[in-house]
Amino acid sequence: MGENRGSIAFFTTYRPPVPLDIFSCPVQPSSEKDELHLTDGKSYNYNCRVIPLAALKTILKRPKLASEATEADVDLGRLTGLIFVSERANNLETLHIALCFGANPHQVKVFSLADIYGTDAFNDVRMEDSGCIGGGYEVGSHTIDHSLVYVSTKEPVQERRCPWTVVYKTNLRTGETERLTPPGTFDLSPSVSPSGKKIAVASFQGKAWDGEIEDLQTDIYVMNVERSPSGLGRRRVIVNGGWPTWGSENVLFFHRKEYYGTKQDNSTAWRVFRFDITTDELIPVTPKEFDAITPAAINKDKVAVATIRKKSKFTDVRVEAQYRHIEIFDTTAPGASVQITQKIRPKADHFNPFVIDGGKCIGYHRSDMSRSQNISNMERYFHKIQSPFQDTGLFRVSGVFPTISKDGSKLAFVDNEFKAVWLADKKGLRIVYEKEGPDSIHSPVWNQNPDKDILYVCMGVPFKADQPLQICAIPDVSSENGQRRRLTKGRFNNAFPSTDRDGERLVFRSIREKDKRYKNLYIMEKADVGEYGGKIKRLTNGPWTDTHCQWSPTGDWVVFSSTRDKPEDAPETDNGLDPGYFAVFLVNVNDPSVVVRVIRSAYHIAGHVNHPVFSPDGRSIAVTADLAAVSADPMSLPLFLHSVRPYGDVFTVDIDPEDINKNKDVKKFHRITHSRYENGTPTWTLFSTDVLIKSMDSHTTMDFNISCP
Repeated sequence: MGENRGSIAFFTTYRPPVPLDIFSCPVQPSSEKDELHLTDGKSYNYNCRVIPLAALKTILKRPKLASEATEADVDLGRLTGLIFVSERANNLETLHIALCFGANPHQVKVFSLADIYGTDAFNDVRMEDSGCIGGGYEVGSHTIDHSLVYVSTKEPVQERRCPWTVVYKTNLRTGETERLTPPGTFDLSPSVSPSGKKIAVASFQGKAWDGEIEDLQTDIYVMNVERSPSGLGRRRVIVNGGWPTWGSENVLFFHRKEYYGTKQDNSTAWRVFRFDITTDELIPVTPKEFDAITPAAINKDKVAVATIRKKSKFTDVRVEAQYRHIEIFDTTAPGASVQITQKIRPKADHFNPFVIDGGKCIGYHRSDMSRSQNISNMERYFHKIQSPFQDTGLFRVSGVFPTISKDGSKLAFVDNEFKAVWLADKKGLRIVYEKEGPDSIHSPVWNQNPDKDILYVCMGVPFKADQPLQICAIPDVSSENGQRRRLTKGRFNNAFPSTDRDGERLVFRSIREKDKRYKNLYIMEKADVGEYGGKIKRLTNGPWTDTHCQWSPTGDWVVFSSTRDKPEDAPETDNGLDPGYFAVFLVNVNDPSVVVRVIRSAYHIAGHVNHPVFSPDGRSIAVTADLAAVSADPMSLPLFLHSVRPYGDVFTVDIDPEDINKNKDVKKFHRITHSRYENGTPTWTLFSTDVLIKSMDSHTTMDFNISCP
């Protein structure tokens, strides 16, 4: 069949442009020379834990690994094992096992779980996380098999704005997999107790995700690794906690956001706490003067955490205290800490510590800047990703608002600073239009007539409704002449242009009411001159936001996202951010009174379904949406500073292009991407990923110093 429905391209926000990799150092490092690189340096690698030696011996008995090493290698200290997330397999975020041979330097071989245990449990598009080892304890004369405990999003969920994150257990000897999270419940961040008998999880059990994208306020539940006739013994032990880690069989550490001061002050801090399950004693481990997150317990008293001692803004030139560093806190010595990574790389971020050799060493992941020095080692400017559908390709673009010409020969995007327009074609990757400062240009889109070689852009400060924003055309963009033609008049806020299939007319959204911030859709009858010689026709009209518009392949319809169903008593903000209430609609270009709602985020609460685009055959619409809530603890991610708010992942809905009435409130949706980051602003091209790669067959790769957006 092949990718006969073309390919979807999208951009990922908050994913570091420099690959993440896993390192460790002793608790008392003297310099960066004490740091040890733990993986093979391929792809992005993160969220690591050490595999206990007894469990590693079990894994080595699998046929795939039987020839790699022996139990004697483990006993003699020649081999250790790691379980971590890597993006090397089809660019999915899935768990891998590393066999580490020797000391320093050591050799590393990495295997996917599908390599070792087959594709029955480890197949298809999914995200995996938080791998840890349970079992290995004795019950009478019987030893319980070791098992891998982890999170996966592999099971589809049709309830909207609901997580897909479920905890599973895979027997390391047999490969049999069992779901541990109860039906209808969703968990994050599993951690196994030292004995291997119990699991702690951060859970949404008994509550719905409310749109929060930083402080999830999950509860911590504890359950058994092995199921008894009465079940797993699952019970809640902590209200409002995340990222649990066991200090002993009865002691848990976790992080929580604390609120201090008055309503006007609204001071907050992320803190790590210690909880004794037997006595219910709860004590703070870290002070409220700075943030401390993602704990990794060393024992019942000591815990490694990631700290941010001084808050920063996205535009700050950070000082050492504003970087994320690993420190050790001891509850028997309040107020003191042992600083680890400050002595190695004071101006680098270090994430999600884990314990090695009983606490003699601490592991973590960070961006590996050494891999940015050699251009040939950098990823290409777009990355093919496994798609859930054989007939539709999928790839990630290293640029914001990607757009592909109708003939598939050119790809354009803007950089992360919204300063320059980049073009990728057979000539290579280059800037074709640039402004002097940031926040000046965004939302490029090609004229749908490829013979015209015209790119439309929005010029002005983005995401500011009270600021003027103009739509401009860049003609002959491939020639790099640097010229532009303004299409909109006045000081209105105009954005998101899209031409019809002939490239003659252009639909866009605009704020044109004085003293109001309503956004409606308009059509330029002449896309080449805009308001300077052509008429403007209003397409929608109402006290709401209509935006993110695109013309259909047939030219009869425009798809757009809108807040027109937002209730009158809706709050101004939702968790301090844009409240949403966006849904996707179709409007008939020839009869604007015909409007059909295609899909909404949920049936009773706010949400986001945005940036809709048609498939080339007109039978589907791709959106970026929060339909799957969140897939990881946001505080564990490299960046948690959000410019607007995350939408989530890319989804599609199937529609009937012949009978528009059949497309009202489509219930079924398909999740296309599974990520801990934000995947957004999709575009859908007629061409397969392989054809696109060939048509833009450039020797150029992304140079981190100049072009990683």
